[in-house]
Amino acid sequence: MYKGVMTALITPFKKDGTVDYARFKKQIDYQIENGIGALVFLGTTGESATLSHSEKIKIIRFAVRYVAKRAMVIVGTGGNNTQVVRDFSREAERLGADALLVVTPYYNKCTQGGLIAHYTYIADSVHIPIILYNVPGRTGVNILPETAKKLAQNPNIVGIKEASGNMGQILEMLSFTTVDFAVYSGDDVLTLPVLSAGGSGVVSVASNIVPKEMKDICDKCFDGDIEGARYKQNRLRPLIKSLFAEVNPIPIKCIMKIAQMDSGVLRLPLTDASSDTEKMLVANYNDVINQA
Repeated sequence: MYKGVMTALITPFKKDGTVDYARFKKQIDYQIENGIGALVFLGTTGESATLSHSEKIKIIRFAVRYVAKRAMVIVGTGGNNTQVVRDFSREAERLGADALLVVTPYYNKCTQGGLIAHYTYIADSVHIPIILYNVPGRTGVNILPETAKKLAQNPNIVGIKEASGNMGQILEMLSFTTVDFAVYSGDDVLTLPVLSAGGSGVVSVASNIVPKEMKDICDKCFDGDIEGARYKQNRLRPLIKSLFAEVNPIPIKCIMKIAQMDSGVLRLPLTDASSDTEKMLVANYNDVINQA
């Protein structure tokens, strides 16, 4: 479906907690100007868990109209109520989303059979591509490789964002990757190893602040310049590590503000980064800028 960097966009909020659409436009333009061809709205980094349904619908409408086909608009529609996910996915399709990112049902902790039934029900209810989102550290449920392989047989399920951090599992998924099913790294730090093993890209948090650098890693891998990609990844590693010193998106919002790209406040229960995290972010970001 797509090869390269998909930026998991921040949702910018004003001081009063409402969505800052003027800042949203600047963030989107920054991504497109730096060559990013796919933007993920309403993901973890976008604080989707704290957005109301009406806010989500407004963001999708805005995203589709403002992006205006300059990049793919991928919308996070996952949840733990299958019927609600289906209805929301249909709404996102109707509003013009190009694809959906659907996280595993959390809290319910369904079986692998339940995952197959859940995703099949949703995929059969829409006409746009679905990317599975596997992040067991947040949801408490893991998509096993054999489950992903079965789901990949559905023509509407075109890939998986793999954020398990388990390279053995990811490699097993890559063993059955085809032109019709892609594996994307869900962790910035694993971009190089996943792409080197045949992955199709990364759903990136870091690309909010360093889109060109993340794109360079992917481009070099796709061009066969693994050594060049390794050099780029190693340069970014300290910054990437600091972006996950606290729960995402706390650090990325902190560094965006420091870099004069303020994306506003966090919504509770998330709170501002600690002073130690902020100092680490500043030092590592300055290192990247100075080496550019």
